[in-house]
Amino acid sequence: MIDAERKFRAYLSENDLRFTSERLAILLHVMSLHEHFEVDDLHHQLRQQGLRISHATVFRTLALLIDCGIVQKIPCQKMPARYEHIFGHDHHDHMLCLRCGKIIEFQNAPIERSQEKVAKEHGFQMTGHHLIIRGYCEKCR
Repeated sequence: MIDAERKFRAYLSENDLRFTSERLAILLHVMSLHEHFEVDDLHHQLRQQGLRISHATVFRTLALLIDCGIVQKIPCQKMPARYEHIFGHDHHDHMLCLRCGKIIEFQNAPIERSQEKVAKEHGFQMTGHHLIIRGYCEKCR
């Protein structure tokens, strides 16, 4: 947790932004979550803890956490976007069910190698990627 806070503080400082108590509360709560979450759910959970944080502050802080590499946004098409903290976790990709919204995480070494090969073939220096396979889970098929 301390490393994530240190990284966030450094990012904010580099961008001439303040490290506020609200931003700290959001960071700490996000880092405590072990599942994908929506902005509205995060805001509701923070309010239930007695914090008077606006929805806009939560949304803007999540954008900062994404920019500095602590959080990842998972676009969900016809559903609200989901988020997850990725700091300190191994890279993984996602499968998204278009009916129920279930997100399945997976790792696949051949896919990773293929993406690296394609980037190299095009003279592209890859710094990261996010693969989302959209379709229907076993239950919804």
